[in-house]
Amino acid sequence: MRDAMGGTVTLVIIVIFIVFALGYMAFNVNYTKAFRMKNKIISTYENYNGDCSSEACKSEIRSYAKTIGYTLGQKMTCGTGNVGVDGLYCYEEFTSGEKDAITGLSSYGVYYRITTKINVEIPVINRILDLRVFYITGDTKTFKIK
Repeated sequence: MRDAMGGTVTLVIIVIFIVFALGYMAFNVNYTKAFRMKNKIISTYENYNGDCSSEACKSEIRSYAKTIGYTLGQKMTCGTGNVGVDGLYCYEEFTSGEKDAITGLSSYGVYYRITTKINVEIPVINRILDLRVFYITGDTKTFKIK
């Protein structure tokens, strides 16, 4: 009888280990997609000088998301309400400024903070908690405003 219990316990330990290993690998794949998507959005914003209202900019982001397989179960919701193309990302606009010592004029610039989400579908946990750990954030360069 003791040998039968030992075999069952060993089998349960092996199954638990496999579940954790596969979960870790799945999380890493989704993390990589979200990180690559954030980098592409930032470079696209920089290519279009911070103005991503044109259809060409939006199309470039959509096609890249489709290429790498970046999808979300639901559209992202942001505290600022600024949701990007098809709800794939959020953006916030920040103003930075500096005063010129010689002329006394101020030159202001604007930069964007881009946030993408790692798509982790754990039904019970996603409904109970909004895990902010699963968001990746990055900033664009500062664009001059004249």
